Amino acid sequence: MRSYRRRLVLVPALLCALAVLAALPAVAGDGKGAAGGHGTGTDGDSVLSAQVVRLYADAAKATQRYEVGRQKAEVQRAKAQRIESLLDRERREISALHEDLGRIASAQYRSGGGMPLTAQIILAKNPDDLMRGQHVFSQTNMVVSNAIEKNRRAETRLAKDESRAAAAWQKLEKRNAELADLKKGIEQKLEEARWQLQGKADASVAAGSCSGAVRLDQPKTDFTSKWVAPVETYELSAAFGNGGVRWAHLHTGQDFAVPIGTPVRAVGDGRVVRVSCGGAFGMAIVLRHADGYYTQYAHLAAVTVDQGERVDTGQWIGQSGTTGNSTGPHLHFEVRITAEMGSAVNPVPWLSARGVGLG
Repeated sequence: MRSYRRRLVLVPALLCALAVLAALPAVAGDGKGAAGGHGTGTDGDSVLSAQVVRLYADAAKATQRYEVGRQKAEVQRAKAQRIESLLDRERREISALHEDLGRIASAQYRSGGGMPLTAQIILAKNPDDLMRGQHVFSQTNMVVSNAIEKNRRAETRLAKDESRAAAAWQKLEKRNAELADLKKGIEQKLEEARWQLQGKADASVAAGSCSGAVRLDQPKTDFTSKWVAPVETYELSAAFGNGGVRWAHLHTGQDFAVPIGTPVRAVGDGRVVRVSCGGAFGMAIVLRHADGYYTQYAHLAAVTVDQGERVDTGQWIGQSGTTGNSTGPHLHFEVRITAEMGSAVNPVPWLSARGVGLG
């Protein structure tokens, strides 16, 4: 009877356990469920991932616009400085002309040019001398007056040019300040969204399961080569074969230092053979390529493909992060002979042999 009662107690307990297990998400990498099948991420995950990508693009555009504006402002600043230099030269020439005019006036006075016309008539030896003196005096006055007027017009024109150049420069400076504020605001929003994305990824890794692929609107690409780098813009950090306290053995891949949320690309055509969400690599993807090699993309903050899915060269398969055993945002990229750890080869010469240089 005791045994029978024990069985009666165990049956409900087993049923409850089975119900709990059925409700739990499948462990990533087993080829089933959200992490390994063809499920999709939650609406919240998709919205957040898309927001990071959009802000990422907006920040790049704002930076570009700011740089263009800054360069234009520098050109206008240089123009204003050149015009100011011309004005200084014109002022010096006019000053010298005034000095010359003073000397001419003194000479005319000494030679009688400054005498009244009546006196000149009385003292003139003949009408020809009188007319000649008046002609020289008139010509001299005309030359001096023309020179002064010409320089006056030039100075006025340059002053207007300087005013316009300075106004254009100040307008550009103001616009650049506005662009700088806009750029800063976008970058702040992007940073907040990045860490929100990372927080969700950390929670998934801690639970040992991914919520499934998030679908992003990817720009259309037409790569002429069969292979590309796993990220578009990057700085190389830890290299293949490096040693250190961060790794149990030597470093098995090439690290690309990129911000959280950076789109990660398939380096070549292939198929997704594993999507995992836990352990030292955190959120990671493994692809198998037609030539039999495997590539791994680790420490992600989001995945945008499902296990078993076909991918094309350059297709976004995830977003970079810092999940798992990671000291900061980066992409850990590996090339393997098999899908399993322990078969890694140096990815730099591997990519180089396929026409992709890293630097």
